[in-house]
Amino acid sequence: MPFGIGNSGNQVSDMKDVESQLQALMAKTSKGAATSNLSALDFWLVTDAGYEPLGLVLGNSVMSMGISGGIATAFKGMQRGELTQLTQLMYDARELALQRMKSEASDLGADAIVNVNLEIIHRSEEVMEVVATGTAVRKVGERSNRPVTLQVR
Repeated sequence: MPFGIGNSGNQVSDMKDVESQLQALMAKTSKGAATSNLSALDFWLVTDAGYEPLGLVLGNSVMSMGISGGIATAFKGMQRGELTQLTQLMYDARELALQRMKSEASDLGADAIVNVNLEIIHRSEEVMEVVATGTAVRKVGERSNRPVTLQVR
């Protein structure tokens, strides 16, 4: 069963139509290149659910424990138990990265963010970075009644 993308009324009946619909969407918005972390199947499912991908959104946070926090954690690491300062630092960095990503999505007029990925990168013993990426989407229609069949390889 064909379904439309956005409010254009154009119909997509198979995966080869996805590329032409993406090109039409880019031409309509005149914003240049479109970025997203969605695969073709993800794009298909998102648009079939009545959402329009708006673009890739990112939030990051780089945190340092500082010299005193690093020394205290090193001594605590010699004993059993949770390294509470490090745990709290990771939690705060994650929350800050997610909030920054949500802010970018809000600026695009998004209703949601899909395909969210969190990456924790340890730059050194004292410095870590959290990067949150996803695709901002906006609700533009209703879900199609087309049955979804997934292929497993």
